[in-house]
Amino acid sequence: MRFQAQIRSFRARLLLLLALMLGLTLGIQYYFNLRAVRANASMIVEQEQAIMTGIALGLESLQSDKYLDEIIGDLREPLLNDKRVRVRNILVVDDDGNVRDSLIPEFTPREREDKTTEYVQFKDIQLLPLRSAVQFTKEHEQLPSWIPPSTDVDFGEAGAFYFPVQTDKGRRFIIVVLDSAHILTNVLERQSSRSALYTLVVLFVTTLVTGFFVWRFTRPIKELSNAARKVAGGNFNVQVPTDRLDEMGTLAGAFNEMTAKLSRARELEMQLHQAEKGAVVGRLAAAIAHEIRNPLNYINLTLDHLRSSFAPADQNKRVTFVKLTEQLKTEVARINRHISDFLKYSRPSKLELQNVDIRAEAEDALRLVEGRAEECGIKTNIIQEGELPPVMADRELLRSVFTNLVINAVEAINGAGGSVSIKLSNTEANSVKVEITDSGCGIAAEDISKVFEPYFSTKETGTGLGLAIVKKAVDDHGGTISVASKKGNGTTFTIILPAKENTHATKEHSGS
Repeated sequence: MRFQAQIRSFRARLLLLLALMLGLTLGIQYYFNLRAVRANASMIVEQEQAIMTGIALGLESLQSDKYLDEIIGDLREPLLNDKRVRVRNILVVDDDGNVRDSLIPEFTPREREDKTTEYVQFKDIQLLPLRSAVQFTKEHEQLPSWIPPSTDVDFGEAGAFYFPVQTDKGRRFIIVVLDSAHILTNVLERQSSRSALYTLVVLFVTTLVTGFFVWRFTRPIKELSNAARKVAGGNFNVQVPTDRLDEMGTLAGAFNEMTAKLSRARELEMQLHQAEKGAVVGRLAAAIAHEIRNPLNYINLTLDHLRSSFAPADQNKRVTFVKLTEQLKTEVARINRHISDFLKYSRPSKLELQNVDIRAEAEDALRLVEGRAEECGIKTNIIQEGELPPVMADRELLRSVFTNLVINAVEAINGAGGSVSIKLSNTEANSVKVEITDSGCGIAAEDISKVFEPYFSTKETGTGLGLAIVKKAVDDHGGTISVASKKGNGTTFTIILPAKENTHATKEHSGS
């Protein structure tokens, strides 16, 4: 297992790739070099064979009545016709300098009209420098006059080489005319250039292959770099692929785990900040409430005293006086209610849990709006589906939730008619569902997501804390609340509260 893990590692795969590319490059280079060596060896053999063939042709010409151009047609492999071969001509010359035979037809003997033979003189042929193929001690004393003195000619350069042969018709000289060895050099240079070209092509291909694999290997690094840049910008929801089995996959998994922890830390930090902010607001709210409620109580008591002791004797003025004091007391009560709402939202909740009958609390909430509902022609009813399990809740807080929602439902119905209903049912998760539905004006789609935010209200005189307090109370009980509404078609608030057994389990879990 450890060996397999090492093989799958990023470093091992990269080293294997480099070793493979190096081996492939060296192997292909060795193959082409081997081909070049074999081609060069074959060419040298051809050169040697061509020279030997030239000598053999000269000897064959001396022993037969055929000319060289006829004899060469009988060869199995006519190497002398190959452009790569240095042998360009073969001459057979007698002691008098007469060319008895030649590969080139224009130098061969011709028959005259009188049936005599006309020979081309060797001295009339423009040859390259001539030298003996083999040097002997007394060679110069025995050579005919038509052979010039030997010159120092490199065997690699162009030239003609002779050697004497004794026959029954006298001495003959076989002369082999060779081109420069630069022909072979040029061929070798072309092969070297071709080999270098092949090497460049192989290097180019291996570079492309290596670049492709390196790009694939380093792509996770770029993804991590981009993700790290996003995390640095504050986005902790970034995730990178973790489908690799090497170190990069491990690093990607660690990075995702880090971002998840950072995201959780940011949430906890925001919650802590909200808690600190709530604590500060709660202390401030308590101080403000104390400073405002004392004057309000004094104003309220003063209004009662004015109404009982200083009412005018005139009946008309008394009615106006009572009406104005009542309006003042109403405004004082409204201010006091706003302060109470603010305190409820800003202070931590202290739940006094007890068995609560959800239906009884719903009936009490409807009972509070019966009078106004009758005046406006609004029908109210409660629908219960099946038996409801008991709920552990704070009775006063839960009653405030239902009352707030029912009052909002009645106020949402403009004009006469309409209905407000409360539907109670038991869910599959052993929880109680409470649905409060009205046939009012509904909520605009763009406002649905804001209804539970503090200080958001569509009413001109609303504080925007009513539904925020409702949601806070439901959350404190471990429940959920949601809203479904369409402009002009009414609204439904759905509350799900855990039953008694689930409530205990929630409390024990949160305590642990």
